[in-house]
Amino acid sequence: MAFTTFYPSPVGLLTIESDGTSLTGISIKRDADNATPDADSLPVIRETKAWLGGYFAGERPSSMPRLRLDGTAFQRAVWQELLLVPYGETVTYGSLALRVAHRLGKVRMSAQAIGTAVGRNPVMIVVPCHRVVASKGIGGFAVELWRKARLLTGEGIDVRSLFGYNDEV
Repeated sequence: MAFTTFYPSPVGLLTIESDGTSLTGISIKRDADNATPDADSLPVIRETKAWLGGYFAGERPSSMPRLRLDGTAFQRAVWQELLLVPYGETVTYGSLALRVAHRLGKVRMSAQAIGTAVGRNPVMIVVPCHRVVASKGIGGFAVELWRKARLLTGEGIDVRSLFGYNDEV
């Protein structure tokens, strides 16, 4: 059974999904889904909301809720590498491609393929896809770039250089 609840955050209303034991999704609320009755009573949902509360309060997370990341083997390899990007730091798509290639025993990997997998991350924020930036700027994000900038800024990253020192942030 799938459980759904919501979390109001500085980057918008987040949809939190769980299979009852593990966190399976965090995304920006896009439709009129209703919360599942009693979802907030699940330990994994309470842990996730506590994690998000600390994160948005500027605290460096010390642990995370149990995750179940459904995707292809390649996507899961990319998401596992995302989990290794430290709080308050960024990595480029190209650098992430080298890390994933190494993990998979390959010499190189396409940064575009990495970007596609990053964009399909089912658990945004906890699996920090927002920490991946382009070599010449902030790069893409599955939702509006201001949200990515807000997440990075909350981690103490000066995003002005990623935007070329303009007032878009």
